Amino acid sequence: MNAVNAVTVAPIDPLGPAVASGRYEDELVVVQRWSGAWPRRGRGNVRTEHFDVAHVAGRLVVTHCIPRERVDDDLAGVIVDELFGPGWLRGSEMFERIFTGIVRSMAVGAVDSWELFYRNTIARLAQLEGGPAEPSADLSGHGSIEGYAPVYDRACELVLPGPVLELGCCFGFLALRLAERGHDVTASDVSAGTVRLLHTIASRLGTPLTTLLADAARVPLDDGCADTVLVIHLLEHLDDEHGAEVIDEALRCARHRVVVAVPLEEEADESYGHVRTVTLHDLRDWGVASGAPYSVTEHHGGWLVLDKI
Repeated sequence: MNAVNAVTVAPIDPLGPAVASGRYEDELVVVQRWSGAWPRRGRGNVRTEHFDVAHVAGRLVVTHCIPRERVDDDLAGVIVDELFGPGWLRGSEMFERIFTGIVRSMAVGAVDSWELFYRNTIARLAQLEGGPAEPSADLSGHGSIEGYAPVYDRACELVLPGPVLELGCCFGFLALRLAERGHDVTASDVSAGTVRLLHTIASRLGTPLTTLLADAARVPLDDGCADTVLVIHLLEHLDDEHGAEVIDEALRCARHRVVVAVPLEEEADESYGHVRTVTLHDLRDWGVASGAPYSVTEHHGGWLVLDKI
């Protein structure tokens, strides 16, 4: 089954109006929640443990049986393992729409559905905080909560006292953790929907957090605006030129330290929107080019720490 061709469509709105309880729709996908025994599989449908997938009237219709307690960031791994890994579907655009649809299908209210997702993920991260050094999941630090929990632990250890700026924050789980610990945190992302979602959920959770819509290579903040600038699992989503610009911008915004983390992959995982691989050698080259004192280490992925004199 091929993915639906991505024509010019509206970007994903995670807080858009619901169509009906248990159902999400946009121009490319319909995602609906199913309870009870599966009906007989339709001709041409793909059926997996958690999904039934079909093409209907030019859209992809995904029916799922994900329980409420499993609506957390591990959804990414379930979707990849059952639909994208086997090759039934392809493309980060479709992946993100299905992910959004599953979350939104859990409640009529958009904020209620995302609050469930955030609370479930935060609770799971709290269980894993400071846990075993070698979790059984993806050690590159993406694809599962267990895989990136030690990445967040390490990032928190490297943050200096004072204001923190995170570039490319995505859902903002790391920014929320730091804010809960008393840091003055600004979380930025290039996606307007993501920034709006994080701002809304941070308010719902009662966590003081500043959000900013910005390309990580063009941040509308003053030089030295934060003591620590975080670039955590962002560069694998950007081409070489854009990534180099982000590092330059992080150095401009940092008063004292820049922390870069990347997964170490043999092949870029397109399901998660990765467009290139980054190696420890790449990190060292960026460190040398920065002209700042630096260190490169490996811990559930690769790390580059730049300390400005």
